[in-house]
Amino acid sequence: MDEKFQQHGAFSWGELMTSDQNSAKAFYTSLFGWETEEMAMEGMDYTVVKVGEEPIGGIMLKSPDCKEMPPAWGLYVTVDDIDATAAKVEDLGGRIIRPPTDIPKVGRFCVLQDPQGAIISAITYAEM
Repeated sequence: MDEKFQQHGAFSWGELMTSDQNSAKAFYTSLFGWETEEMAMEGMDYTVVKVGEEPIGGIMLKSPDCKEMPPAWGLYVTVDDIDATAAKVEDLGGRIIRPPTDIPKVGRFCVLQDPQGAIISAITYAEM
């Protein structure tokens, strides 16, 4: 990942949670010319989306706890300390949707909701 996307406050990753991963890959690769690469992730199939050689996002099936949610794209914002960021959310009027959670070999993330109801994810990447 490009260093500029690892800076605190940078939008760094887009991710689609969908009910049909293969159809989504076919649609977006045809529409935008994206390349895809399968990535081994514990307990799931994960597709990395690339523009040229640059990874920019991913596509995955919705998890069972998200079955009622429609397919949706989500954005990640890089932060220096995910636990400190999550601790500030409620003080600022937001809500934690998913508490800080480790993604092996990737980093630690959380999902939060702002006071107006918009949902976004924050992530601290693992040292490479």
